[in-house]
Amino acid sequence: MPEDKVNNITLVTCTAPVNIAVIKYWGKRDEDLILPINSSLSVTLHQDELKTTTTVACSSSFKEDRIWLNGKQDDINQPRLQSCLRELRRLARKRRCDGDPGTDALAYSHKVHICSVNNFPTAAGLASSAAGYACLVYTLSRLLGVEGELSEVARQGSGSACRSMYGGFVQWCKGDQDDGKDSVAEQVEAESHWPQLRVLILVVSAERKPVGSTAGMQTSVETSPLLKHRADSVVPGRMEEMIAAIRRRDFAAFGELTMKDSNQFHATCMDTYPPIFYLSDVSRSVISLAHRYNQHYGETRVAYTFDAGPNAVIYTLDQHLAEFVQVVRHYFPPETNGGQFLRGLPVSPVVLSEELTSSIGMTPISKGISYIISTKAGPGPQLVEDPSLHLLGSDGLPKKSA
Repeated sequence: MPEDKVNNITLVTCTAPVNIAVIKYWGKRDEDLILPINSSLSVTLHQDELKTTTTVACSSSFKEDRIWLNGKQDDINQPRLQSCLRELRRLARKRRCDGDPGTDALAYSHKVHICSVNNFPTAAGLASSAAGYACLVYTLSRLLGVEGELSEVARQGSGSACRSMYGGFVQWCKGDQDDGKDSVAEQVEAESHWPQLRVLILVVSAERKPVGSTAGMQTSVETSPLLKHRADSVVPGRMEEMIAAIRRRDFAAFGELTMKDSNQFHATCMDTYPPIFYLSDVSRSVISLAHRYNQHYGETRVAYTFDAGPNAVIYTLDQHLAEFVQVVRHYFPPETNGGQFLRGLPVSPVVLSEELTSSIGMTPISKGISYIISTKAGPGPQLVEDPSLHLLGSDGLPKKSA
């Protein structure tokens, strides 16, 4: 078991990625086990730009389980958090009872301290809960010596967290069993499969969304006829089409499906009663910009998708990236932070043709977009080998920088 022991405290630190769905998950058939009404598919984003880091410590001296999120102590008794802790401890006990000598007999009976930080805004529609629960489950599994199918455990924390347990292109199979044993994530293709694919996150707002995903999808399940039609009649075919498009690296098919599915997801939010509005005026302007840009070239060069929030995620290919970043900069000019407007992977500046800007023909919206994160597909959860990067100190409490 990879760990650091300091003062009889065992410490393990790992990181986990954000994922952005291109076929959306919205609606549960079982609220407690978090079983979805439809399958979904996502792209795991690279952790150099977006990640959660979690340190878990265990010791016989700890009096109770505790958790700190982004520098503040949080409620360890949240039901979903407890589900993950309970299940991982059960699996560790089972492994020990099955006679595996690699399992620490005491680790699962000791209390744990958990410290977790995101390097991106929490609860702003950037899949923070997915990365957070994937990281929690992966780190605890390393601490407790648990192996095997972990996506089922991560799913019990946050549905989409199961997809963050793998890198690249990942599907969450909805499953049919009542106990959820077949509702698991699996990798469709590794992150190395489509190296030309690039991702831009246009951060419209880092504010907490007005209607959380859990409450929103429950209301949709109860009131939206469109949601049932989507789950039963639309998504199964789209899943097959999307997997085929990814496997043959067909951006036109991938992009069109991505946009259509995002639009239908937000249509189900509108069809919910009372309706739920996650998109802002700026979000709708980004949609318009993408379609006008594609129309100018007569092909799908960029594709947008929006989760339960106003921030746009743009998929495109390497050869179109620099121009589209400049298009975004032109139509959503930053007010003051020009130097920090683009974060993440570097993008070379280009000059836009007058033909393109007159063809798009939109009025620029100042301050519409706060900043852009430039990234790509990346790997699943990673173990952090460097002990200096632990978020908890030798006393089991958060370091000041954490």
